[in-house]
Amino acid sequence: MATPRPLPLDPIAEAHRQWTSHGWGEVADGMAAVTSLVRAQQIVMARVDEALRPSGLTFSRYELLALLNFSRTGALPMAVASARLQVHPTSVTNTVDRLEAAELVKRVPHPSDRRATLIEITDAGRRLVAQATEELNESVFARPGLPPQRLRQLLQLLSEFRRAAGDFDIGDTPTHWS
Repeated sequence: MATPRPLPLDPIAEAHRQWTSHGWGEVADGMAAVTSLVRAQQIVMARVDEALRPSGLTFSRYELLALLNFSRTGALPMAVASARLQVHPTSVTNTVDRLEAAELVKRVPHPSDRRATLIEITDAGRRLVAQATEELNESVFARPGLPPQRLRQLLQLLSEFRRAAGDFDIGDTPTHWS
């Protein structure tokens, strides 16, 4: 993937200037922060998509395979997968449908709850997620775009933001980045 040429100006800084000149200066920093987060997400996802392209996986399919691969038994109830991935159960069902069609996971009955279905990773799923993880580690995670100290600061800020938004609540227990 060719690297796009940088713009001759920062469009978010220009939007901030416009917000301020139109009388919305008190919220201009918030607008710039939200817009910057959205743009950063687009940049990161483009890198992730490029790294996953050879595997044929989307990031959501990769995440589910990785979650199953990390689980003790290689299988989780659909509801647990939905909660841990922080996505709606319908999204997990759709993802499982596609992974199952590719023979990377299979649905199996829950051993003790007839109402629940487990998602179980197959050997092919384990091999593919291992290959995809190697590629992500090498081409995305090893070079996140910030030096280590700045990366830790970003993680602290994002952790604080997510916690304040109700993304998680660990009480008084400090997070890894606190």
